[in-house]
Order: sequence, then C-alpha cells, then structure tokens
Amino acid sequence: MSPRKTPLYKTYTFKIILGALLGVVVFFLFMPGLNTASRQTRLVIHRGTGFREIVDGLYDAGTIKSRWQTLFTGSAIPFLHKIKPGRYDIPPGMSNFQLLYYLHSHIQDEVRITIPEGLELRKVARLLSGKLDFDSTAFMIAASDSFVLSKYDVTSKTAEGYLFPGTYNFVWSENPRRVVEFLIGKFRSFYSDDLKKRAEEAGLNEIQLLTLASIVESETPLDPEKPLVASVYFNRLKKNMRLQADPTIQYALGGTARRLLYKDLKVDSPYNTYRHNGLPPGPICSPGSAAIRAVIRPADTEFLYFVASGKGGHNFSGTLSGHGENIRKYKKTLKATSSK
Repeated sequence: MSPRKTPLYKTYTFKIILGALLGVVVFFLFMPGLNTASRQTRLVIHRGTGFREIVDGLYDAGTIKSRWQTLFTGSAIPFLHKIKPGRYDIPPGMSNFQLLYYLHSHIQDEVRITIPEGLELRKVARLLSGKLDFDSTAFMIAASDSFVLSKYDVTSKTAEGYLFPGTYNFVWSENPRRVVEFLIGKFRSFYSDDLKKRAEEAGLNEIQLLTLASIVESETPLDPEKPLVASVYFNRLKKNMRLQADPTIQYALGGTARRLLYKDLKVDSPYNTYRHNGLPPGPICSPGSAAIRAVIRPADTEFLYFVASGKGGHNFSGTLSGHGENIRKYKKTLKATSSK
C-alpha cells in the first residue's frame, strides 16, 4: 500500500504561511524607522545593566516607540544582547537590528584625563569620579585594598603617593580597582632600577623617597626650583632640624587648602612637621617625575630656609637673618602688588 501524499494545496498553504511569517520577521527586524525615533537620542549604560534594563532605557530616552520589538530582535539574534557600558549618541531612523547592532559593535567609550602632579589621593578620586563611571568612595576603597597594594609591593596602607601623574586614556566604564592598578603600574614603570639605586645611595627607601618628593612637589610647581627645595629639607634633616613644611599641615588638616593660621601649626598629627622631627609617616600627594628626581639628586647648597618671592617662585637662604630679609622682601612685594 503506497503512503498517503500530502495534498498539494496544503503544501502551498504551509509555504505561504511560512513565507508570510518570515516576511513579517524581516519587516520588524530590518525596516528603518519602524520603531526608532526620527531624532538623535542619547543613552547612558552603566556597568552591570542587563539587556531588558537597556531596552527600558531606550524606551525612556525616546529612542524606541515599543519595547517588544526590540526585545523580539534581541531574542531572534541573541549575540546582540552583548552591549558594552558607555555613553551613546544614537542616530535617528534605524531599524531594530541596526539599533542593537550599533550598540553591540560601538567602540569603547574612552575619556582622556590629566592627573596633575601634587594631587592628594582624595582629590585624585574626586577628579576621576567626575569623569568616569564610579564614585570617589569606590576609588578610595580600591586605593586601600590590601590585595592591590601587596600585588604592587606597596607597603603603605593606601596608594597615596603612588598614583603617578600624567595624561591617560581610560574606558569610561572602567572599574576603579583597575584604574588604581594602572596608575601604580605607571609609577612602577617609571621607578627604574637605576633610580632605586640612586635613592638608596641618598639613604632613602621607597616610602621615604615618595614622602620627601611629595613635600617638594607641594612646595613649588617650578621644576627648576625643586632640587633647591629638596636641598633645604636634606640640610634640615642632617642638622636634626624639623622640616616645618606647611603642606604637611594642610594634609593633616584635610579639607580645602587655605591660608594657615598660627594655631594650625599646633594640630595634633604625625604629619605635623612643626611638632615632629624627621619625615611624616608617608606621602602627602602624588609627586611627578621632576620632584622624584630632585630628591634623588638635590642641589648642593647650604640653604635652610625659603619663602615665596611674591613673583611665582621662592627666595632661599642659609641663615635665619637672611630668611628674615627674604620675608621682608616678600611683604614689600605683596604691598606693592596690592596697591596697583
């Protein structure tokens, strides 16, 4: 007995239905402007945002008119679910497929950031959190992570002093821990065996080097002056004089930098170099290469004092009387400037 054949009309009906369904699918997937806005829109996707949340964000931003079409497209083509965090300016009039493919294939959102010399850890955290997708607290926690610190042979309790200044490109959605590791790694790349050897010859271990360099960095922005400032502090240390460095008081006080008062010099802190001999416990900011090199190779002077010149630099002296004269010059310059 021969098998029963499917009636020809049923075969044609099935093919027509199948073709119609495929046509509808293609229409929904690839029809430009069917579900998307006629104007450019902007979407911000944070780390850990799921696909459905992204679709909700597209709808809330006015990028799409209907959630289900975009969800359907993602279900039909699963690899489009993989969308990187970032800030997206979405062109108008795309199809559902074009929209998700645009988000899926878009290049990483990068930000170029300059970290100036002399920034404290908390100020670096504030700077980065204002430009990258994390808050300053998360960065501070990462910069105190014992695993991260030990990984890079940092013996301090935080990465203060180790966040090497410079201009860098960061992925906007970068993890704060990876940013901390990157910046410490930049210091490690700079701090060559030759520099280590010279620091040891100067009688400084790594923490001492960075601590003194951070004070020098805080005292003057002028690179040619840094070896002179370094010489002052080396000469004071040799004579068992207190460093009496104002930036260490600013660090002990915390908060926004301001003009110091006499009462501030009495603050109870190991960073108060007016009350305690020798170096403070650790760096007070991240020094740059010029300050580090200045400490490794200070100028050969007998200077023990310096004061602002009122013209952007400093005047140096080796005696208390000379220092008093420089202070008078400074006050005279300030008076002349204010009278203009």
